[in-house]
Amino acid sequence: MATREVINLGEIDIVVTRKAVKHVHLSVHPPSGLVTLIAPDATRLDVARAYAISKLPWIRSQQAQLKAQAREPVRRYLTRETHFVWGQPCLLEVTFANAKPSVIQDHDRLLMAVRPSAPVEKRAKVLDAWYKEQLHDAIPPFIKRWEKKLGVSCQGYHLQRMKTKWGSCSSLKRTIRLNTELAKKPRHLLEYIVMHELVHLIEPSHNERFKSLLDHHYPLWRESRVELNALPLGADL
Repeated sequence: MATREVINLGEIDIVVTRKAVKHVHLSVHPPSGLVTLIAPDATRLDVARAYAISKLPWIRSQQAQLKAQAREPVRRYLTRETHFVWGQPCLLEVTFANAKPSVIQDHDRLLMAVRPSAPVEKRAKVLDAWYKEQLHDAIPPFIKRWEKKLGVSCQGYHLQRMKTKWGSCSSLKRTIRLNTELAKKPRHLLEYIVMHELVHLIEPSHNERFKSLLDHHYPLWRESRVELNALPLGADL
């Protein structure tokens, strides 16, 4: 079973996880800059700490890049406000009616109908629910395609707003979890994340075998990762 501890290096906290792996793997995760270090089970904490210290310049560089990354403006959910759907900008048009809230996409417009008394928080929930519907339509075909290509079986997926990851995989439960923010990014990047997480059903860690599998099945994965992490982050992430 994996064990976790935290190394504090001044302003930087590093979450250390010991697993049945052969090599140390250090990562700085978008969008918040969370630092994780995966180490073999027998690794002493002082050894992991020394390794992390040797990588401090790289960690700070990665966190600085994430901090400088563009962020979307704070949303007020008003008419003529720009929102993104599958990477494309859409102008929001808000109308009021005493009926069930709804959102309809009309080319480059998002038509939102809400009750006259609906506050910003309610409008946000209405649009978030619509984004989830788009993901529920898009994800199953991607899972089916990559299950066949990879020779794996996924038992299900979950949607969640996540601050440090675009996706995650439970190799034990054979399920994946996907960030709801992916509905705002180009559709091919959603497919990249689905594929990435399904590969974890073959290889749970981010080791050389995992990278080799990505190279074989999705040669442009590095470019997709860079593209995704360069896109604007949500204002509240």
